[in-house]
Amino acid sequence: MRVAIIDGYVDEPSCLGVPPYVSPYPRYIYGMLCKLGYSARYFTIDYLRENYDVQKKLRNFDLAIIIAGIAVPGKYLGGNPLSKKELFSIGMAKRNILVGPITLELSKKEKDLLHDSNIEVIDFPFERRLFNALNNKDVEYDLSNFAIAGAEVVKQHPDFPNIICEIETYRGCYWGKCSFCIERIHKLWFRSPEDVLKEIKALYDCGVRHFRLGRQTDFLTYLADFENGDVPRPNPDGIKRFHRAVWKLCPKIKTLHLDNINPKTISEYPEDSKEIIKTIILYQTPGNVAAMGLESADERVVRKNTLCSTPEDVIKAIELVNEFGKFPGYNGLPYFLPGINFVIGLKGETKETFELNYEFLNEIVRRGLLLRRINIRQVKIFPGTPMEREGDKKLRKHRTYFLAFKKKVRENIDIPMLRKILPKGRKITDLRVEVAGKRISYARQLATYPILVKLIGNYGRNHYLDARVVDHSHRSVTAVEADIDVNSASLEQLECVLGKAGREVYIQRPFNDTKSLEAIAGKMALIYFSIGRGENLVTSEIKPSRSEYDSIVNKKNGKWKKL
Repeated sequence: MRVAIIDGYVDEPSCLGVPPYVSPYPRYIYGMLCKLGYSARYFTIDYLRENYDVQKKLRNFDLAIIIAGIAVPGKYLGGNPLSKKELFSIGMAKRNILVGPITLELSKKEKDLLHDSNIEVIDFPFERRLFNALNNKDVEYDLSNFAIAGAEVVKQHPDFPNIICEIETYRGCYWGKCSFCIERIHKLWFRSPEDVLKEIKALYDCGVRHFRLGRQTDFLTYLADFENGDVPRPNPDGIKRFHRAVWKLCPKIKTLHLDNINPKTISEYPEDSKEIIKTIILYQTPGNVAAMGLESADERVVRKNTLCSTPEDVIKAIELVNEFGKFPGYNGLPYFLPGINFVIGLKGETKETFELNYEFLNEIVRRGLLLRRINIRQVKIFPGTPMEREGDKKLRKHRTYFLAFKKKVRENIDIPMLRKILPKGRKITDLRVEVAGKRISYARQLATYPILVKLIGNYGRNHYLDARVVDHSHRSVTAVEADIDVNSASLEQLECVLGKAGREVYIQRPFNDTKSLEAIAGKMALIYFSIGRGENLVTSEIKPSRSEYDSIVNKKNGKWKKL
């Protein structure tokens, strides 16, 4: 049997699979098919859109398994997720099965229409149901085993090896009460560290070098004691052993990041959480972000929606992560910073909610704390959640407040925050160009919540380079290639850094020494440009090395010794 896996991408509260991220689902499915003895090919939805001839060939496949579902919508640079409208034209193979969180938002009428379009719908979570629908052999269901067997499918990704693999450590949420969240549908299910490590090693052996431990609702409670009341007690020693094993098995990893930390865990167990945060900083790579679900700073909204964390919990968590993680790392980004989520349109929301949300952010600024990113989104309502009865009336009623709040945050909070995190002249390393352009290209690091860099210059897709920050926007920075030769830089690059003086430099070049360049353009030119493609002529800043960083933290903490 010939099977096509069509990746329409997913984005859930605890899982991301929009390029360059690859979710666990296609790997699980590919491994499952391998164990069942089926021959499978993997295609992304973007690849199929661009190659109609491949779409036609898919009609000869016996089965197509379509993965899709954007539960927490965002803006995506690396791919365009499969939409609900598009579903009705994607029934390509002789038999088609739809899986993923998109099934949660389908009405009975839509499911019937899909059935008429030769697309079967398997409810989410789908893995065991899909296995039962395909299994006609004496094969045992073992998701971790499927994950290891399915690792090699990543080689079929159009962007391989320029991908970051999402790793699942556990499923479900210890809180599971938030009115809008789909994580409530998952029963708590934990993967052993041995199984997770085997999967990471299998991916590493296939050539993957970028990983995100993102498929869980709270990384601090992986390997935790879930029998210890409402909030599980973290396991610092277990987490440390896990990280040591990752590096022992895979010593040349380039990115090891995480997603999702529950502020309630930090508030309840500050000392245990502190030890894990130290481990994260020491064993994971810089540029890391702990996404935290504040959702609302309005206590009334917190109560009405049974949200997990109070504003006080979130402040404590932000302070603790900042205490150890705010220092710049070797790739130009701080080692570990928090990010927070706001959800608009929840029960109990009023005009005052937006004022309280903004005041919360102002308090962060007053305390001198850093936030890597502030995510403001409108609630997406799913059947079966308490928000289903509430509907979208708050969204419609408060749309003006939402837009005003978002604009205010982007202009008054985001830009000043970004200037602190990435000051002018800071070098950002290992940027991958994702969108090529003649005069402007767009690049990001392969990382969790990577900063978008607007590069001045013509660079091809998947070209890697280092760049220095020139300016700041709402959620991005403008930069030029680091240490570029002043005698070969484009006029746009020179003017971006030097303003009007850039044109004079362009006219007067070539330059053979730093004095003549400085005389025309000032010292700023010596930070950004080189002569003869050597090292930049002035170091714009001194960044601490890993050993120096350890010394900083030792002095600050007085107790933390190098692990």
